[in-house]
Amino acid sequence: MALVWVTGNSGAGKSTVCERLKSLGHQAVDADWEGYNRFFDRVTGEVVVDPPYPAPQGWLDRYGWQIDRARVEALAARSRDTTVFLCGGVENEDEVRDLFDLVVCIVIDEETLRERLLTRTTNSFGKNPEELASALDHNDAIETFYRSIGATIIDGTQPLDDVVSQVIRTSRGR
Repeated sequence: MALVWVTGNSGAGKSTVCERLKSLGHQAVDADWEGYNRFFDRVTGEVVVDPPYPAPQGWLDRYGWQIDRARVEALAARSRDTTVFLCGGVENEDEVRDLFDLVVCIVIDEETLRERLLTRTTNSFGKNPEELASALDHNDAIETFYRSIGATIIDGTQPLDDVVSQVIRTSRGR
């Protein structure tokens, strides 16, 4: 049926949407927490097994967050008979975008992003100044980019049930 990429900036609500989709009986995978994504060295290409926390000054300039194409290919094969939601955000998305039937991007404003990253308890990314600055910088262009590639844009500041309903409706109407 469909493999749906649910993406957005750190703090946009991807993992929360993923958990709600699962609770409603949908097949959903959190790419960040279920082994699809990893840090890699942009210079050597090597996977970083144990990234430092907090990220030292300049670390995010050299190291990036990427998805494993082979894992996404396997998931795409499993989605032939059902809709599967893969939730995450990576810098090498262009290397796997062809595997998705639909791209949904959850967007939030800068104030909401800052508040969510600094107060969330599910993970610590964005709490240190370097990570927060990177997320805020990325947030400025995310909606424009995803509109330019034809993604469905969903306002992540809405109540969670509204966001999830829109993700589901979008996947059915593709």
